[in-house]
Formats: sequence, structure tokens, C-alpha cells
Amino acid sequence: MAYLNDSYLKLKAGYLFPEIGRRVKAFCDAHPDAAKRLIRCGIGDVTEPLPPAVIAALHRAVDEMGARATFKGYGPEQGYEWLRAAIAQNDFRARGLEVADDEIFVSDGSKCDCGNILDIFGGQNRIAVTDPVYPVYVDTNVMDGHTGPADAAGAYAGLVYLPGNAANGFVPEPPMEAVDLIYLCSPNNPTGAVMTRAQLTRWVRYALEYRAIILFDAAYEAYITDPALPHSIFEIPGARDCAIEFRSFSKNGGFTGMRCAFTVVPKTLLAQTESGERHPLHPLWSRRMTTKFNGVSYPVQRAAEALYSATGRTQVRALIEHYLGNAQVLLAGVGAAGWRVFGGVSAPYIWVQTPAGLTSWEAFDKILREANVVITPGSGFGRAGEGWFRISCFNSRANAEEVAQRLRAMKW
Repeated sequence: MAYLNDSYLKLKAGYLFPEIGRRVKAFCDAHPDAAKRLIRCGIGDVTEPLPPAVIAALHRAVDEMGARATFKGYGPEQGYEWLRAAIAQNDFRARGLEVADDEIFVSDGSKCDCGNILDIFGGQNRIAVTDPVYPVYVDTNVMDGHTGPADAAGAYAGLVYLPGNAANGFVPEPPMEAVDLIYLCSPNNPTGAVMTRAQLTRWVRYALEYRAIILFDAAYEAYITDPALPHSIFEIPGARDCAIEFRSFSKNGGFTGMRCAFTVVPKTLLAQTESGERHPLHPLWSRRMTTKFNGVSYPVQRAAEALYSATGRTQVRALIEHYLGNAQVLLAGVGAAGWRVFGGVSAPYIWVQTPAGLTSWEAFDKILREANVVITPGSGFGRAGEGWFRISCFNSRANAEEVAQRLRAMKW
């Protein structure tokens, strides 16, 4: 008899975005004419082509793979040294932050790393998540058996939920109680909130006091335009002793279909064994990577390296300015409709309160039906997301302008 992992049976009906896809397909099948007008602002997938510097690097790498003298087989599981050096230098040391090349671990996605990081942590940890929350943080802990069952509202026993709301700008304060692992995301998915230096400092001080570890998701840091806002948790003194940082090339270089990201694990970061001894996490994550991962492909890593060239940086900035321009167009449209809104500044997501007291899914269905626009219902991000919805700014400018016009024209 083969036994399954019972923890998977605790998961709620389905991951958020497949459910959105199911509803959209049903609508399109029933309304083929409306389907032709459909504009998707739900899932945060990029729409613009890869930067030319990336395309050129890919072509060069593919040509290398076609010659015996330059062919590459298995590469280092942690990433090629030249890419790790480019990341550490450009994203951290150039900003005055202490990050060594070998503290960078290249992977196929920060979503994967946010789940896989649990491999090196014990099941007895008390875990805190903000609410609303990126569903991967919660679901991967459920899968790993770190929670009890979910209640009627979808909250899992064993997790500490930290509610975000309009009053706190969707940036919760540290809890009064002790926790061991803390998931933070800034700029935030789904709310678009960006943590200030003072807010992030309070979290680092909390983690140091309780010997907790912050799992800091900075996948959208390239969208921060305010120089006063931190791009990395390692800008905060003491963070190297209490934080792991996840980053991605998906939303700055357009790599959602290319799959390349990285995680920073400082060598000074320690966690405790069952017997009370303190051990570094860096060698454990390295062992996990070398055992369970064969590395990102050579052409993709060369493409990621090209993003750090002078030409690549210029082209990345143009991509980000395009999507932030969409945010301004959509903010203007939502504002003209009189809706309460957060985000869209230094972030590619807009967080909107549902009008007329509708639930998140009721608003989703109404906007789909009447405006033929796909948004993301806030309740899919947790209890505190009920009554809100997310609009993604990843789209063409023409689509962003059309969506703004349709939303402005809706009757509630």
C-alpha cells in the first residue's frame, strides 16, 4: 500500500489562478463575442518582448552550445560564477551592501525558492504571514505539514496571520508574540504596498530579538522609484543575521517564460537545532541545491548576465517605466471611478476596494461580465483581502488605456 501526503488534502479547493482561469474559460465559452474583447489584468505575467541585449546573449550562447569547443553540459548547481559575481556586484555591493558572490544561489524562480526554502527548516517553527498574502507562502507550508486544517474562512491552524488593512497601509507591524519564520514581501504582492526603512527596521529588530528569520521576497524591487525606500532587506543593519532574500528576473527583465531568479543566504545566518545548537543555513541551502537541483541552463544564465550590461540596464529601465506608466493610467481610471485604491506607485499592482459592498468574487464576475476585464479577487490572497481586488499593470499601453476607460464607465 502506498500512502499519500495527507497535508495536500488540507489545501483549499484550488490554487487561486487556475480558478480564475476556469471562470474566464466558462465565460468565454458562453460569450464568444465578449471573449474577443477580453483584456487580462489578473495574473501578473509580463507582456512586452525580451530586451534586445537578452536576445543577443541568447543567440551567442546557443551558438556556443553548437560547437564542441564551447559546448556546456552540467553547470554549477548554485549558478555560474560570472552570473553570481554580476548579481552580487550590481545589486548589492554597488549599493554599499555586504553580499559575497557565493552567497548568491541562482535558481529557476523565486516562487520555487520561497517554497523550497522550507526544506532546510524544521516543522516545529511558528510561522507568520501577512494577510493579504501571496498564496505560495501559505500553501507550501500546508503541503509540508506545518499547519492544521483550514477554518471556514480559509485560515489555517498553526499560522500566525498579520492583518493588513487600509488603516495600516497594508503593512502590518510585528506581532506581540514570538514567531520563528516570517514572510515579508515588498513591494507587496498583491497590495502594492512598499515598506519604508523605518517599518523594515522594526521587523529586523524584532527578528534579532526573537532569533527569528525573515523570508524577504523582493521580486518587485526594481519598481521602487522613491530613493528613500529600501530595495533590499540587507540595507537594514543586522539583517544579515536574520534574513534570506529572494529576487527574480521575471518582472524586471521579462523572464517569466525564461525562468531565472536567485536567493541570497548570508553565511552569518544561523538557526537552532532540536538540541539547542546554532548552525549556519548557508551550507544547508547549498547542499539542498546540489542534491535536488541541476542548475539553470547556460543560455538562460548568459541572458540574465546581459541584463547587467550598460545596454541591458537601459533596456530594463525602459520596461519598468512602461509598466509603471500603465500603473499611472490605471490609477487615473480607477480614481475617476471614485474607488478607494492603494499601490501602483513604486509597484506594478493596484489594490482596489470593491464598490457597493460586493465580495471580491462578486466584483470579479461583474467586471468580467460587464467590462470584459479579468482582475484578481482579493479573497484569494487571504481573509483580509476580502472586499478588495488586484489589477495587474503588466500589459500593453493600449490595453491599459482601454481598461481604464471601461472601468471608469462601469455602473455599480
